Amino acid sequence: MEEYIMAGCDLHDKNMLLARAQGRGKAFNRSYRNTPSGRRAMIRSLKEETDGANIIFAYEASCQGFGLYDELTEAGIECYVLAPTKIARSLNQRRSKTDQKDALRLLELLRGHVLAGNELPSVWVPPVQIRDDREVVRARLDAAGKVIGVKNQIKTLLKRNGLKRPSGTGKGWTKGYRRWLKGLLCGGSVLREGGQVGLGSLVRQLDFLEEEIARLDVEVRRLSVRDRYSRPFEALCREKGVGLLTAMVFLTEMGDLSRFSNRRQVGSYLGLAPSSRESGEACDRKGHITHHGNSRVRAVLCQAVWSRVRTDCREKEVYERIVRRNPKNRKIAVVAIMRRLAVRLWRRGKRAGAV
Repeated sequence: MEEYIMAGCDLHDKNMLLARAQGRGKAFNRSYRNTPSGRRAMIRSLKEETDGANIIFAYEASCQGFGLYDELTEAGIECYVLAPTKIARSLNQRRSKTDQKDALRLLELLRGHVLAGNELPSVWVPPVQIRDDREVVRARLDAAGKVIGVKNQIKTLLKRNGLKRPSGTGKGWTKGYRRWLKGLLCGGSVLREGGQVGLGSLVRQLDFLEEEIARLDVEVRRLSVRDRYSRPFEALCREKGVGLLTAMVFLTEMGDLSRFSNRRQVGSYLGLAPSSRESGEACDRKGHITHHGNSRVRAVLCQAVWSRVRTDCREKEVYERIVRRNPKNRKIAVVAIMRRLAVRLWRRGKRAGAV
């Protein structure tokens, strides 16, 4: 039988705790610093102690990214990045949590996969290029989120000071409304001195963020015409309600579309599949969507759906038909159309050769 050295790693910002074992042998722990030299020492130690056995490594996905995965695979070590949300933990395990227990749990999952063929809750690791492309698109999404936050702060400040927008400024953040806001910063304003300081700061932040969004839009547009995106981007934009940002978020976050073989996998990956609860003779009960998938893609899909419902007669008919079946919960119709759109975009992108 082929020999395996397996290691489960509890990864943190400053250190890494490994639980290692050979085959079914006893596990033992060893800690390393999470620095370039510490990771090199860990890899060197694993290779020196294996005596020719295959090394298999696993750690949980986190904000640390996939740098450790890259270093391990480059060193010839088989590595898996596991999804924390798909690792079953009992109530006792959640209440009694230590680094040693976490590392051992990952090791046991790895053992079950290697020795017994159990399914491993691993995530797809995107290539370095896709990860780099995501940084551009995610920066654009983050800037838009900050704009919403600053606008909400401005509204709250006005409410605290008993100010309401005057008539004639329209609805939303019109030019007239913005002129009124900046007029509150002038002398003789009904807004007191402290309020003017706070509002002035928020208005300047809003101006900067909107300029930053314009700059990032240029970068996202530049990314969309690259050879690796140009054809699938054009294909996705043929769908009503899908523009620059929606298409690029979908392509960069989904990555290689050929890894999905059917629409159910697409819906499940995006967290748009309904939860299921069945026990004994009880029938299969469907609940809310799982929300386990990519929230960035769900957010842009939701925006695209409302645009489609307003502008596409066929999509509006579908929406209204689902609403008639569930008049008290219109969100069901929105989610259903989000899933339909996600599948349509997946098929278009796949045919156009998205990678």
